[in-house]
Amino acid sequence: MKLVSKSPSHILVIRLSAMGDVAMSVPVLRAFTQQNPSVKITVLSRAFLKPLFEDIKNVDFYAADIKGKHKGLLGIYRLSKEIKKLNINAIADIHNVLRSKVLRFFFSLQRINNGVIDKGRVEKKALTSTKNKVFKQLKTSHERYADVFRKLGFSLDLSNPVIPSKPDLSSEVQKLIHQDSLKWIGIAPFAQYQSKTYPLDLIEEVIFKLSTINQYKILLFGGGEKEITILKNIESKYQNTITVAGKLSLTNELNLIANLDCMVSMDSANAHLAAMQHVKTITLWGITHPFAGFAPFNQPKENLLLPDLEKYPNIPCSIYGNKICDGYEDVMRSISPEKVVEKIVNIS
Repeated sequence: MKLVSKSPSHILVIRLSAMGDVAMSVPVLRAFTQQNPSVKITVLSRAFLKPLFEDIKNVDFYAADIKGKHKGLLGIYRLSKEIKKLNINAIADIHNVLRSKVLRFFFSLQRINNGVIDKGRVEKKALTSTKNKVFKQLKTSHERYADVFRKLGFSLDLSNPVIPSKPDLSSEVQKLIHQDSLKWIGIAPFAQYQSKTYPLDLIEEVIFKLSTINQYKILLFGGGEKEITILKNIESKYQNTITVAGKLSLTNELNLIANLDCMVSMDSANAHLAAMQHVKTITLWGITHPFAGFAPFNQPKENLLLPDLEKYPNIPCSIYGNKICDGYEDVMRSISPEKVVEKIVNIS
């Protein structure tokens, strides 16, 4: 609800997690700041995500320490007092969780204008239902984010994206990956849930086929000790294959991703980190589906590789991959490695 009629000049944008969802806000903020250059934005999110916004004009960042000084009701109140000093006059809540609701409440006492995301829970429930499924494309998360700014009285058009310039390779990236004539293919084989993770034996087959072509350098992305161990084992088997997981800061990892010829990812954060930098992005989908609105930004439908939907008609079984239909554990095996390699070769 709008509490004041004055056009906002400084908007607090709230999106505290997760990385992929935060990354999806980047192209929206680029479009907004280009179309509304007199408006200042402050993004409120977790500290480690600050590098995602560093190249956007008129965008500042404020770190929420949700596990420390900003934890709990008193912590959120403390956060509201800190943000008050920034002189914001509107809030764009693109997260709409308990923390952001409480923060909005504190600012409502100051009659601060706010817009809140509509997550479309009813239509998403219909999309994932196994009975009377309503199988149709829902509004994308990017458009849902844009709608929040529209609620604040701004026009915002995402149809003509702002294409960021490709950065020079940082010295850290150059030390890890020497420049050459090979095409750089990023592969991020993991996702939060097994139900949307391409089987490891099949991803190895993709890497093997690419390595035999001898035109590609394969760069493996991931995080956490277990994933890094798996990736190092793959690296040892195939030529021109390098594990970058755990070796770069987020700033340098973004720098590397921006210089890829292609990124291959699951329905996960790395797809959005690549797409927000206008990198050609191929996504492999399991029990989730692009119709839920989480496809990477401004990527052609042809780059969305889906399971056999005739064999598995209940896809999507879940919006996020945390719930799975019986018998749908191996849906991603219906995406052949040959199809993945063919798509990489065609677009890179």
